[in-house]
Amino acid sequence: MATAKSKLKCNTPVKTPNHPTKSHMVKACDGGKEKLIRFGSQGAKTYPPKKGESQKAKDTRKAWYARHEENIAKGKMSAAYWSAKVKW
Repeated sequence: MATAKSKLKCNTPVKTPNHPTKSHMVKACDGGKEKLIRFGSQGAKTYPPKKGESQKAKDTRKAWYARHEENIAKGKMSAAYWSAKVKW
């Protein structure tokens, strides 16, 4: 399955429903560099913030951020950054 990176907008995540393993992709642009990043497991349960959510959901999100904070800190050129922004 080929994706034309040139047709994507910079730093705008899109869903990839037909990709076998990854749920989203983004053309990450930073400092003149471009990189196609696929992120998120297809069909994985995620916890986007919701008003009045349960304590369990908050704890799950907090644990996910704790596990991935080092990779999120790498910035736009990492899959963890985009996963945190879109899915968590």
